[in-house]
Amino acid sequence: MASSPLPLPHLLTPTHLSASSSSSSSFVAPLHVRHRLCRFRRGGGGGGGVVVGSAAAVQWGRKPELAGETPRVVVVTSGKGGVGKTTTTANVGVSLARLGFSVVAVDADAGLRNLDLLLGLENRVNYTAAEVLNGDCRLDQALVRDRRFPSLLRLLCLSKPRSKLPLSFGPKTLTWIVDALRSDGPNNPSNPNPNPNPNPPPQFVLIDCPAGIDAGFVTAISPANEAVLVTTPDITALRDADRVAGLLECDGIRDIKMLVNIPEDAEVIRSTNRGCPLVLTRPPSLAGLAFEQAAWRLVEQDTMTAVMLEEEEPKKKGFFSFFGG
Repeated sequence: MASSPLPLPHLLTPTHLSASSSSSSSFVAPLHVRHRLCRFRRGGGGGGGVVVGSAAAVQWGRKPELAGETPRVVVVTSGKGGVGKTTTTANVGVSLARLGFSVVAVDADAGLRNLDLLLGLENRVNYTAAEVLNGDCRLDQALVRDRRFPSLLRLLCLSKPRSKLPLSFGPKTLTWIVDALRSDGPNNPSNPNPNPNPNPPPQFVLIDCPAGIDAGFVTAISPANEAVLVTTPDITALRDADRVAGLLECDGIRDIKMLVNIPEDAEVIRSTNRGCPLVLTRPPSLAGLAFEQAAWRLVEQDTMTAVMLEEEEPKKKGFFSFFGG
């Protein structure tokens, strides 16, 4: 597999949906392809549930059309911890890079950062935003390039795990850092002192927000103009998500998308421990496919022209089906 970004998600190609496929070089997908992704049982235990099939139709032969002005600054938040904010940031960021969009992922959790672990970059973080503010390094030196997508995906951490941010670090400081990312690159005419870094400004800035609604939350949402609200179906997470949605609207963020983290996939823990995002695993997992779809919808601002999900009607069973007939 070449290291250059693929024009279309290889995880959704028909040959990769089958674990027995060995190569996809000779396959040419038509414009509209429909594939069975999973079969799961809904209902009570003991075999009494109803088996429901899930199918997905994907438009092939084109790259998702980027909507909105760039760079788009998206904060991934929830309010409640442990619902999958960092996992969402890592997988959506990698999906965007694979689609050919430049991304800077910012880990805004100063004390308990984990985004570098999920991306497999924990041993390459030499400088952080704290060193940039202290004048110890340039901003481009603090940006850690992902070797899988060296020109498209970069990581910025606010501080090192055992260091403390200066007292002056707050919403204005993070906004200044994001503004510096906007003006990065010699091709930007608004930058009077262009950085020698040849990369243009990123098309997406994904901010991994810490849990809670304290000062860290206020700092993380300050430069954002849209948000992805991650939650789980339980009532405690939904109530916290409702509270966070109100705070985002009060801060002027009106473009809020909700991601309900439902699929249970054992591959999530394995990919986290390996430092390899779900969207890069083969054969593709249910959670990885869901993140691929979320990235498409984020690029096109939820127009749903890229991916459509539909549920099949369950087949009616007769009396003798109870006995296996």
